[in-house]
Amino acid sequence: MLITGIKSKPVYAPLRADTSGRHHCMLGLGVGAAPLLRVVEELRTEQPSALLHTEVLYTPGATPQRIPGATPDTAHDTQLTPGAAAQRMPAAEFGAFAAAGVTAARLFADSAALLREFRRALDDAFMGTRLYVAGPQSFIGLAMQIALEFDLNLDEIRAEECGSLARRVWCVHCRTTVESVTTNIVRCPGCERWLLVRDHYSRRLAAYMGVMVDAEVPGERPPIREVFP
Repeated sequence: MLITGIKSKPVYAPLRADTSGRHHCMLGLGVGAAPLLRVVEELRTEQPSALLHTEVLYTPGATPQRIPGATPDTAHDTQLTPGAAAQRMPAAEFGAFAAAGVTAARLFADSAALLREFRRALDDAFMGTRLYVAGPQSFIGLAMQIALEFDLNLDEIRAEECGSLARRVWCVHCRTTVESVTTNIVRCPGCERWLLVRDHYSRRLAAYMGVMVDAEVPGERPPIREVFP
């Protein structure tokens, strides 16, 4: 059974603008657009000049989407002209970022491409950068993993969880990572053990721990249930 109340399980507060930042970097996946737009509106109200130092990296979903004339890894700078820009936007929400007047709003084919660009962007980041991340837990975890590699302080990172509750699970037996797990038990593709998805979360691995569910009595497993829709 799941072990609840574990302190390592992340808890995120709703996103709020930090007007003390010199540069604002926003990452969003899917319905994560709404919290980021809320922060953009707060910046426009409280410190309009901050929008001149705000960059948005957004993807409509984790599943790669083919954009005409682009490879799956290609990021696109949005042009605010009707027609061509609209044809390149698989998510209607994305146009609102550009219309808000941020310095740059970039659309990506999938979350993997977005996170690669985020890593490159951190190479050029400077003191005073504030990071905002909105989307599912798995997306937030991977973004924070990269941010911590570049020594961003936790007080410089803000995140809001929204969308799918699917988990990224790390097998403690063979160290294979299983993506997008929605059930209490999942089979590891590496060692083929049946894993119980625990609430214990590792920031370093950006994943929840998966342990062999039938270690004591081989073959004796509880029913598989959908618990992270």
